[in-house]
Amino acid sequence: MYRVMILGAGKIGATIAKFLHYCGDYDVSVADLNQDLLSNLTALGINTKSIDVTDVDRLTKELKGFDAAVSACSYSLNTLIAKAAINSGVSYFDLTEDVETTERVRSLADNACDGQVFMPQCGLAPGFIGILGHELSKKFDRIDQIKMRVGALPQFPSNLMMYNLTWSTDGLINEYCNSCKALVGGSPMDVLPLEGLEHFSLDGMDYEAFNTSGGLGTLCETLQGKVRDLDYKTVRYKGHCHLMSFLTKGLKLGERRDILKDILEHAVPITKQDVVLVFCEVQGWREGNFEQITDARKVYHADVHGEHWSSIQITTAASMCAVIDLHREGYFKHSGFIKQEEVDLDDFLNNRFGKYYCTTASASQTCAA
Repeated sequence: MYRVMILGAGKIGATIAKFLHYCGDYDVSVADLNQDLLSNLTALGINTKSIDVTDVDRLTKELKGFDAAVSACSYSLNTLIAKAAINSGVSYFDLTEDVETTERVRSLADNACDGQVFMPQCGLAPGFIGILGHELSKKFDRIDQIKMRVGALPQFPSNLMMYNLTWSTDGLINEYCNSCKALVGGSPMDVLPLEGLEHFSLDGMDYEAFNTSGGLGTLCETLQGKVRDLDYKTVRYKGHCHLMSFLTKGLKLGERRDILKDILEHAVPITKQDVVLVFCEVQGWREGNFEQITDARKVYHADVHGEHWSSIQITTAASMCAVIDLHREGYFKHSGFIKQEEVDLDDFLNNRFGKYYCTTASASQTCAA
């Protein structure tokens, strides 16, 4: 049986553990220092351990005998976990959106042994959105523009920010404050977060989208020379961008992130009643015609395995579990660093975990310009 060690027993780590545990094909262990979180999983029959992931030597020993290590920890800990993975010979997966962390993991992957893969950015964005965008791009003879838009939104927004916390506050602030990658006129470029504001409608609802960091993953590198413009933006309800710009830039809390985190976590409530919106649009030439293909999906919170899970839990954990499942089946044909776009969209959606992206309302449309 394929043995997986999940580092981090928070909302997403626990969801990944439950997905894998309930399918019956995995021997799952979860490590954390929070005994309350671990006890919740122990009660379900999942193996748990108390491990300090900053102790690389200890973690290396603990990972011996496993097939994969999954980091569901803060991005700041991923390099340490990746070091332990390379030392112990296990494959490595994480959920980071942090660009610098991914590059450090990639450097470590150069020393991977045969059959050992290092696959960061295995969540929603980066993650599934990269698989989707790359698949749509393959339908064109020549690509002009790719727009990738993702949002994890409260289903019932009621506060002035038109937002509720649905995932990691650290990750949210990272996205809002760090520089963003894009291709402009065919050349790689850093663009500012919370800039590039645009508005659009979907299913009769008005949204805004703006630059945020990390969502493109490695697509800029993969598609450079093949597309004129490529960008990623986060979707929110209208008005949110202005308020976050006031906090991060007007009050300069982007330079005092610990204070910003404290404010958000004491003023913006958490919700599990959310919806994940995934929107990808590609324009280009096919058989001499200038065309556009759009794929839009919504995934809602739902009851899974007798519990109520938020849509961000479902989509993030399902994406991670799908690529682990593919690795277990021998899908990846080379060792070392694996990009998200190396996964075929149909193979992802036909996976027992990837199917969660196509069980709710989705639409794909082709239009001639």
